[in-house]
Amino acid sequence: MSTMDNERTYRYVIIGGGMVAGYAIKGIRQEDTEGSILVVSQEADVPYERPALSKKLWLDDEFTEENIRIGAEDYPDVTFEFKTTVQAIDREAKTIALDDGQTTHYEQLLLATGGEPRTIKGPDDPHVLVFRQWSEYRKLRKFSGPNKRVVIIGGGYVGTELASSLTQNDTQVTMIFPEKALGEGKFPEKIRAEYEATFKNNGVELLSGQMVESYQRDGDHLTITTKDGSEIAADTIIIGLGVTPRISLAEDSNLALADGGVKVDGYLQTSDDAIWSAGDIASYPDQILGRQRIEHVDHARNSGELVGRNMAGAHERYQHTPYFYSMIFDISWQAVGTINPELQTVFDDRDNGTIVYFLDDEQLVGVLIWNVKVDLDDVRNLLANPPADNEALVGSIKEQ
Repeated sequence: MSTMDNERTYRYVIIGGGMVAGYAIKGIRQEDTEGSILVVSQEADVPYERPALSKKLWLDDEFTEENIRIGAEDYPDVTFEFKTTVQAIDREAKTIALDDGQTTHYEQLLLATGGEPRTIKGPDDPHVLVFRQWSEYRKLRKFSGPNKRVVIIGGGYVGTELASSLTQNDTQVTMIFPEKALGEGKFPEKIRAEYEATFKNNGVELLSGQMVESYQRDGDHLTITTKDGSEIAADTIIIGLGVTPRISLAEDSNLALADGGVKVDGYLQTSDDAIWSAGDIASYPDQILGRQRIEHVDHARNSGELVGRNMAGAHERYQHTPYFYSMIFDISWQAVGTINPELQTVFDDRDNGTIVYFLDDEQLVGVLIWNVKVDLDDVRNLLANPPADNEALVGSIKEQ
């Protein structure tokens, strides 16, 4: 880092302090052991493995909070600006303006701003969590356990994983979601029914077909009001309604956009050759699936590390096709590509689970692996080179 007239210069500046930032620092240091790095983060913690917040930290007593650090802070010449927001990017001057009025010069800039959690109407309250940060995990630990009522709004990744983890930690859990049934619009009916039954059998209360209007504090508890006027009491509320990509900096800087995200090439470079993007907000050309914008951890790790290497001069194409996964009670599922129950499906029943192939206009576009152990590279190879006859899909993926 050099300092001139109260303006700082870094070789690498990363906007966003999440998983992409952590892995990007690893990637940079593989190619450049000395170049100065600045991370500007709205959070108060160093980069960490976010999935553990809803899964492993609750279910594995030997796995502690120390285990979730990515380790980016251990590399030399890495500076963190915590609880700080970037107000603007000046592409011509190669500077960013911070909310404290400071201007910082960059040589290479990474946009890794992730997503903004969706919220609902209600007052700020320590017992209302969107559960995207380590600090919220610490709070929920205190708010959970016997005789505690947690209401989860939303039936997506975070909501379902926390419902499973909290229930297994003796917490009373209610889930409220707008779909008619849990997993609707995501899994084929046969699998969806098993999925929903697993939650019910483990004591999770499911309130389906309910839109939440607002919540309020009523003395020692919170009250949730649904669109039909119903009221549900809770000690703690978790809002799990997904995220909106944070792309305002890219928009204001006139960078090319696509798929509601920042458009990058095969090297994760934006329309400005000094600015890069990865993770949730990046729309990239997948070598198997075509242009994609993916909000999941596998993509954050892999695109993060590669973009760091490329910022430092590696010039390697992003060739990883990410997968999605989740673990709920005794269910473990993974998916590559598009899984949509409205598509044509081919079921491949195995001894302990099922593999589902999704076809769009007779073309294989996605694979769901349900309680079956496989090599995911076999799944990627199948998507890249599907058989001419779709009946040959059954049995095409070996179990491990």
